[in-house]
Amino acid sequence: MPVSAAASAVHVHKVTSADGLVLVADDLGPREAPAVILLHGGGQTRHSWSGAATALAQRGYRVINFDARGHGESEWSEAGAYSLDDRVADLAAITGGLDQPFALVGASLGGATSIHSVALGLRPAALVLVDIVPHPEPQGISRIVGFMRAHPDGFATLEDAVDAVAAYNPDRPRPRDPKGLLRNLRRRANGRLYWHWDPRIVASRPEDLHAMVQESAAVLPQTGIPVLLVRGLNSDVVSDAGIAAFRAILPGLEVADVGGAGHMVAGDRNDAFNGAAMAFLDRHLPL
Repeated sequence: MPVSAAASAVHVHKVTSADGLVLVADDLGPREAPAVILLHGGGQTRHSWSGAATALAQRGYRVINFDARGHGESEWSEAGAYSLDDRVADLAAITGGLDQPFALVGASLGGATSIHSVALGLRPAALVLVDIVPHPEPQGISRIVGFMRAHPDGFATLEDAVDAVAAYNPDRPRPRDPKGLLRNLRRRANGRLYWHWDPRIVASRPEDLHAMVQESAAVLPQTGIPVLLVRGLNSDVVSDAGIAAFRAILPGLEVADVGGAGHMVAGDRNDAFNGAAMAFLDRHLPL
């Protein structure tokens, strides 16, 4: 049953990971309810989940929505520690204080982290992967990495940053108020705007990460954890071949296709994403 809007009031708190890095998280919804942990994609922040987080909390779930290390308000690693193992340690710090069952909802890099966490022993009640599979399309991944590596000298104006996003995602309408993008940017002493993620995040080869995810995904069938893949039908990252390869590993994989959405499924069609995710969670993480 839906709960009042008061239950979705956001409480911001900090969690310290095993290596001392401080992570910033939004915590909303009833504190004792089954929990949904939201993991955003590379180059994003927890604000990319704002609509989904509110909807899940109003549904009655506790929602923990955190900035990944090197992103948003969470700290950057001085040692450049951005491996999947490091990210799983962060997730263990986030979930370590929970007494209730929880589900993981991970987009792109967040989904890769979720898969690897299961291989390393974390046992969520359910797993929702958002436009990520163990065998993604190289061209789509290359486009993401190319976007994140571009503009190392930042932007002179906010409009220049909006232009860069529009060039990457031309099918999404330009925002009426571009100020929302400032949550992903920081102005430095030279007056220019820079994406607020550590550039070292994309220093390693994507192929190495995907090889690790493929190895980790082989553990999923042994756990019995139900898995839903939410795919944007316009995505250049997840193809029919990628889904078939995933089903060969995990025959019980459920798939929800979202029309009119690309790789950023929740941002493109938040209503459709919420519907697919909550229908799955209703069955596997009941309130």
